[in-house]
Amino acid sequence: MDSFPEFLNGSSIHDGSSAKVPLPWAGFITLSLLMAVFSITSVVLNTTVIVVTLRHKQLRQPLNFALVNLAVADLGITLTGSVPYVVSNAVGYYIMGRVGCVLEGFSVALFGITSLCTVALIAVERLFVVCKPLGTITFQSKHAAGGLALSWLWSLIWNTPPLFGWGSYQLEGVGTSCGPDWQSRDFKNMSYIICYFSLCFAVPFVIIVVSYSWLLYTLRQVAKVGGGAAARAEAKVARMVVMMVLAFLVSWLPYATLALTVIFNPDVQLPVLVKVVPIYMAKSSTVYNPMIYIYMNKQFQRYAIPLLMCGKVPWPSEDDASDVQTVVSPLNNKISPD
Repeated sequence: MDSFPEFLNGSSIHDGSSAKVPLPWAGFITLSLLMAVFSITSVVLNTTVIVVTLRHKQLRQPLNFALVNLAVADLGITLTGSVPYVVSNAVGYYIMGRVGCVLEGFSVALFGITSLCTVALIAVERLFVVCKPLGTITFQSKHAAGGLALSWLWSLIWNTPPLFGWGSYQLEGVGTSCGPDWQSRDFKNMSYIICYFSLCFAVPFVIIVVSYSWLLYTLRQVAKVGGGAAARAEAKVARMVVMMVLAFLVSWLPYATLALTVIFNPDVQLPVLVKVVPIYMAKSSTVYNPMIYIYMNKQFQRYAIPLLMCGKVPWPSEDDASDVQTVVSPLNNKISPD
């Protein structure tokens, strides 16, 4: 679509225009308020991750490098996608025009794919730390830095083509946000979307599932030999893993399903909620990540909670609490704190 429909190009739901709009005024306001809450929470939590890591040298470890990168990417999604989404829904139409749509689509996609790739990198890091698939070779800072650089490069490579004609960024949902064009049947666009979905969504998803399945299997085997302590460590890691996988699925699978549905049946007529909810869930993923990767990690809790509570700690510190990070020793089949 080279131009926006009338109701998305300046005919607000407030101006008395006769143009048909996809949602009533209350629907747009509800979307705006909900996303505003998620946006504010995302900015606070992801900024906390970055600030806490920069302040405390002991947090500058390979896994935490990935956490900071994840926070930067999620913060980028919030500022370039969620905030404009709040404003556009508040006025009832897309406010930034064609150029703004392309910029938003590119920026959100760039940060979004980087975020997904970073989650996959964290999965690989946990695999190396716990399962030691390559024996004595360990996951070090240089590996983390290389993986993070690759995440940004991979995302940039696959989100740049629409700027030069292979694929495009268009309005999506109820017309108050922009993303890759899933509906065009043009061959160039279809070929791009198929490559994009396969390499930017399916690959990170497979890496996450395989890595954590391997991780859980290893911990379960160790727990059978290691006794009570190992079983408790397994349970703590399992809870984090379940939360991670569920957050990934809840955030992105509905959006991917919607995209695939439109790709294979571009003329399908979908209810408004079916168009809106997947986009909303994908944008809200910026809140789930810091909650899982920070507040289920004792090391980050020690510094993040006082920062968020203005120096106050709502509960006493428990030095004997187990961290979700674990190392499996292949020599003695015991689990010890990382």
